[in-house]
Amino acid sequence: MHAKATVLPGQDPFYSYRGTTPLADIAPGAVLKTRILSYHVTGLVVPVRVVQLLYRSTGAIGQPAVNVTSVLRPRALSGTPAVVSYQSFYDSLNPADEPSYAIAGGLTLGGIIANLESAVIVPALLAGEVVVVPDIEGGEADFGAGPEYGMNTLDSLRAALGSPATGLANVAKIGLIGYSGGAIATEWAAELAPTYAPDVNERLVGAAMGGVLVDPAHNLRYVDGSRLWAGMIPMALVGIARAYHVDLAPYLSAYGLQLCRKLQRASIVRVLGAYPGLTWAQLASPQYKTLESVPAYVEIANQLIMGSRGTPTVPLFIGQGANGELEGTRGNKPGIGAGDGVMITGDVRSLAREYCARGVPVEYVQYDSLSHITSAVPCLARAAAWLFARLNGSPLPRHRGHIAPGNSLAPIDRPGSGRLDRPGRLDTK
Repeated sequence: MHAKATVLPGQDPFYSYRGTTPLADIAPGAVLKTRILSYHVTGLVVPVRVVQLLYRSTGAIGQPAVNVTSVLRPRALSGTPAVVSYQSFYDSLNPADEPSYAIAGGLTLGGIIANLESAVIVPALLAGEVVVVPDIEGGEADFGAGPEYGMNTLDSLRAALGSPATGLANVAKIGLIGYSGGAIATEWAAELAPTYAPDVNERLVGAAMGGVLVDPAHNLRYVDGSRLWAGMIPMALVGIARAYHVDLAPYLSAYGLQLCRKLQRASIVRVLGAYPGLTWAQLASPQYKTLESVPAYVEIANQLIMGSRGTPTVPLFIGQGANGELEGTRGNKPGIGAGDGVMITGDVRSLAREYCARGVPVEYVQYDSLSHITSAVPCLARAAAWLFARLNGSPLPRHRGHIAPGNSLAPIDRPGSGRLDRPGRLDTK
């Protein structure tokens, strides 16, 4: 029976688990519920069969959680397909903006991004691939919690492979792709897969990403006072506090508290350009002049530096813009340098160089004249072509070019103490 979304995820019983077995006793990736729908784009039916799965996953602090993924199957599917896991850049604090709700026919302003991304998804379907679209931020919309994004992505693939309704048990090749917020999920999934989901990792053939958030602490300093992206600061504070169960209120000014409360269910669509010139100093109590002076923030931010919890075992494509001035972000701040307006080019280069040093094949492409928004289309197009080549078994290019040096990705010093050690392996038990 094919259904269509009629209620928001918060009121839809499909999105919650009420079973008698405690979630902690259920393996990550286990399917809890299944439903069949038609694919919807801006509320209109597209002739593609969708299997939506509620599955067990893991939250940012290691707690058992549930999440939803959507498995899109082409009508004319023969043989064993490859799987493309597409991570959406819906970037929202509102569960109603999740891709699963848009795919099921739901319409929200923040969910318009997930609808527009059909332009990336449909070509993969036409090529005969199955596309898996996880709700990367989890059921609570934990915006900015990178490792949680990665675990949600990996457990989504476990669920898709294990569900009889999808017919994907024999799939041998899986590729990951995402831009911006979707790149956060893609990178963390590739980084965590060898230890968190080796069963998925053995089927991965590549991960392609662009507009990458490597070190969130750097990024919040970069967008501080910017014209277009400054509203990301309170959004990130809300998302981090929610995901890691910490109270940042004692560090905020009256205006900071007011704004964070206002943005509890905000999406990037509502925030982008809405707070030009906003700074951390306006959000903070006077005694906390920098984010680095907030102990709770430092503890979390150091856990969010990419490359700190593992090493991918598959080839990577990484694309990154470098002309953030187009979007009103100054690129001359000490230790930051050029960026695309929200993501920092030097940080991305450093991550790419670090992975190369660890033996990971990396193809890095820098768009010097493009910003974050303007590089999205060419970067995703090139990333998709690169990923399809990996799925088709084409050899990697022999010469991948030189990657210029970037920024330091060392963790922040803990306030009042020595340097905080790099975070260790994620405890998934």
